Amino acid sequence: MKIRTFSFMFVCVLLICSCKTTKNTTNPPPVPELNSKTEITVRTESVKPIDASERTMYGYYVIIGSFRNIAGARQYSAGLVSKGFSPTILENENGLYRISAGGFDEENAARARIAGIRAAYPEDHSDVWLLIRK
Repeated sequence: MKIRTFSFMFVCVLLICSCKTTKNTTNPPPVPELNSKTEITVRTESVKPIDASERTMYGYYVIIGSFRNIAGARQYSAGLVSKGFSPTILENENGLYRISAGGFDEENAARARIAGIRAAYPEDHSDVWLLIRK
């Protein structure tokens, strides 16, 4: 009798484990809209563009990448250009290179850009953040 019970339980476990998932993997989950409750990292730093031709300074920058060396920053920027971005490389007071995906005079415009990037690239650029220039 014990062998029959064990066999029955074993078959039940196999059936349960072999069932297909009902999760729909063809459609990704909807991306939540960015609102006042969505977390955005905000930092205040003194920055300057490393390209001498970039003369316009903004109060708010959307930062999409950070690097300790200029070679890494330039390589990452080239990859962003292929995605349709127009990145600007900024250097902060600690020698870090920030890759900006946009400079703005209004904070709300910068936050809207962050929302757009997160919606368009939820897996690649979900960590985009806001830099407020000192």
